[in-house]
Amino acid sequence: MKNLKSPSNKIETASPLLKIGGFLPFSLLDYPNHLSAVLFCQGCCWRCRYCHNVQLQPIDPPHNQKWDWEKILSFLHQRQGILDAVVFSGGEPLLQPYLIHAIKKVKNLGFKIGLHSAGTSAHHFASLLAHVDWVGLDVKAPLAKYPEITQDPKSGKQSWRCMHILIESGVPYEFRTTIHPLLHTEEDIWEIAQKLHQMGATHYAIQYFQEQGCVDKALVQKKCFPYLKKQFLRKLHTLFDNFTIR
Repeated sequence: MKNLKSPSNKIETASPLLKIGGFLPFSLLDYPNHLSAVLFCQGCCWRCRYCHNVQLQPIDPPHNQKWDWEKILSFLHQRQGILDAVVFSGGEPLLQPYLIHAIKKVKNLGFKIGLHSAGTSAHHFASLLAHVDWVGLDVKAPLAKYPEITQDPKSGKQSWRCMHILIESGVPYEFRTTIHPLLHTEEDIWEIAQKLHQMGATHYAIQYFQEQGCVDKALVQKKCFPYLKKQFLRKLHTLFDNFTIR
């Protein structure tokens, strides 16, 4: 998924409804052009090699990092008219059965809803889109190379299906790929970009790997930035109305 800030401001008790691994009260980066709060949902079914929020991977947060959903709602009540949006990030939010109810509660407070996801479940993803205002969807790799990134042999099909669903929905979005020279060749990135272009995607971002928090020593030790040539980046730019490199 997108480069995330480390969760902060711990809250002592945990909600039995929504498993929360962290909460960021203010962000200018997680929902484009909006001041948002970011809620980090606990749990992820993939083990992406470049993940830098590994503490969010277990389905249950550590005992000393539990958060209370009702206290977060209370905070949001106090920020009505100050914050523009609330972003549900992760981990992987699609694993949370209570996610749709949580989104509705926050939306009823007048906030726009952002969603960060890797597209682990096309069915769950599709059911959420009517209640979401913007989506940042991770594109890990070309379909055949998903297992190399996620460590899950069945990961790619659901994710690429979510990309189709998102484009067809009309919900504003950004597709983004975190890249590393040990994981992505220029040919891989071009294959992703061409496929997205053929699907009708207009917004795409490439994110260079950030070593902070990553536990894969091989990735950390390999110099990453910059390894894409300017000519190649210009070529990518021609495929999308909005192309970003960060």
